[in-house]
Amino acid sequence: MVEKLKAIVKPYIQDEEAFQNMNESTDFINDLKINSANLVDVVLDVEDAFDIEIDNESMEKMLNVSNAIEIIEQKLG
Repeated sequence: MVEKLKAIVKPYIQDEEAFQNMNESTDFINDLKINSANLVDVVLDVEDAFDIEIDNESMEKMLNVSNAIEIIEQKLG
């Protein structure tokens, strides 16, 4: 799941070193330097990749890898 997320966020990252070390505790904004506009793009790409729909409440929680995985797994049911 982390590897799938890595492929999705790669176009938006600003910190290559943090990206190389990405793990479940990686924060999209603070560690990878993804701005909030691009974070919306990440969410849309996640929806496409997993064929799920992420509501606004879930989107607001999707700030790090661990939360993203949790939300994706919930939506996949």
